[in-house]
Amino acid sequence: MPWAINPLFRSTADPPADDVEAAADVDDPSSSSSPTPQPSPRQEIIKSIDDGFKKPTDKFTAHQIFYIFILDGIGAMILSGGINFAIAYAMYATQDEASRPIRLFLFPNTLAGDAAVTVIIQCLITWHIELFLVNRDLRKGGVHPIGFIPEPKGRFLRWFMFLDRPEQTHEVRSIVHWLSFFRSQILRSLLIAVAVFPFVWGPSIGFLVLSGKWEGDDWYYGKVWAPQVFKLIQGGVLGLLTTPPMVIFWLVRCGWALKNNEERYGER
Repeated sequence: MPWAINPLFRSTADPPADDVEAAADVDDPSSSSSPTPQPSPRQEIIKSIDDGFKKPTDKFTAHQIFYIFILDGIGAMILSGGINFAIAYAMYATQDEASRPIRLFLFPNTLAGDAAVTVIIQCLITWHIELFLVNRDLRKGGVHPIGFIPEPKGRFLRWFMFLDRPEQTHEVRSIVHWLSFFRSQILRSLLIAVAVFPFVWGPSIGFLVLSGKWEGDDWYYGKVWAPQVFKLIQGGVLGLLTTPPMVIFWLVRCGWALKNNEERYGER
């Protein structure tokens, strides 16, 4: 797949040599000196689609809606909520409330701090999970890319969507390539965390204030079940809010790449 030269994909053919004709002479001494006709960009796109990628759609399909909002959206809500509930139970259910009370703002067990860290960590993890899962499904033809959303004009959005990237100088799938690739993914996932932070953390504090007991210096909580239920709700809501946009990101990005016959995808 020409556009998928990033660490997530294996190339469908060996990379071309610097001197194609010289390489052909070495590989096949009996080959003629006439150059091999090169396929047009349109032929490359068709071949790429035949390799596994499906044609970008000109509108949302029922399968795309199910994939984005039910399979990934509702699925992420259930999975994230359950995982956060289990983590909260392991963290708080065994605490000694006399020596290590569970409070809203004060340490050592601060639920406000826990809520803030959860937003950041969950956005990082969700982004990378969807990065691999959605691109795998695209590569195997499990879902159509989105082809009807136009490319953005603004500089920031074009950078965020991996458009207008500088030419790569490092070897594909080298350590430097992997580090550059993950650096770019981490940066974007952190930007998403910043964007959703006030919409998740603020209501979380309000919920905790209502469910806590004021005891002079802070709101206090028992070791069960307020912290666990809080983490269940926060994790589920965060998964539902962030996962569908992340899935749409990769479906749209893949659609642009197929249409433009890109040689590199999502590297910076």
